[in-house]
Amino acid sequence: MAADRDRPLSPHLQVYRLPLTGITSIAHRITGVVLSLGAVLVVALLVAAAAGSQTYQVLYDASAHWLGQLVLFGFTLALYYHLCAGIRHLVWDAGCGYELETARRASWLVIGSAVVLTVITWVIAVAMNGS
Repeated sequence: MAADRDRPLSPHLQVYRLPLTGITSIAHRITGVVLSLGAVLVVALLVAAAAGSQTYQVLYDASAHWLGQLVLFGFTLALYYHLCAGIRHLVWDAGCGYELETARRASWLVIGSAVVLTVITWVIAVAMNGS
């Protein structure tokens, strides 16, 4: 009887493996929060631009730092991921793509598309900047 009480009632996190569609769904929600926080940065940029060139220069210098570039890269990745995952959700809302293999492929397509779009955007940005 004591052995029955020691067993978990449901699979534990160490036993249960979240499917890729679940991971991408959670990531979609997380990127939504990241984009909301990024919107605050956009507002700060606009306020700094309105406040004058010295104030804007401080924000520009921060964004030119390697850590600022990493934040901007992450924001770009979050933007494209959220866009691609949102398109996947629209397809699901239309009643398509519910088969397990199709949903798994769509998850990989979302991830791959977000990465490719981010890299293309940054390659173009760096080429235009001349850095």
